Amino acid sequence: MATRILLEGRPGVGKTTAVRRLAALLPGRDIVGFTTEEIRQGGARVGFALETAAGRRAVLAHAGFPGPPKVGRYGVDLGVMDRLALPALMAASADPATGQLVLIDELGRMELASASFREAVRSLFEADVDVVATVHAHSDPFTDALKQRPDIELIAVTRANRNALPEGLATRLEHR
Repeated sequence: MATRILLEGRPGVGKTTAVRRLAALLPGRDIVGFTTEEIRQGGARVGFALETAAGRRAVLAHAGFPGPPKVGRYGVDLGVMDRLALPALMAASADPATGQLVLIDELGRMELASASFREAVRSLFEADVDVVATVHAHSDPFTDALKQRPDIELIAVTRANRNALPEGLATRLEHR
């Protein structure tokens, strides 16, 4: 049975760092998916970049993008999701490879603005593939439904557990 883990936490608690460390601790796994990170200029956050497990990178959202959609003050380029994130996610759900691990950082408002991304995530959680995804702590119909699934393990990421969490997860996922 596939492992399905949601790492839930508030912004800035260390979810992205935990997922990146987990990937680094699993060199023997075929990892697909993406992480996101803040783009800063002069100490101020101006946007977010998406980087795939294969190393492709693009600006997902920026204060200078017009939108729609807009999430807060950021215009979101949904084409980045379509070009960078979706191909590997859809391939993983359509034909799960033995030993493959899907990492998604994160199931947040910017990413969920893409209907095709939401559909790819639904398919992944139905496929026979291991998935570890980060999710925001606030309520959202899409993520709330995922959190309620009986096959989901929901782990709260806190400042107290964020450093040890990747090693514990890596031990569980290492030989699957």
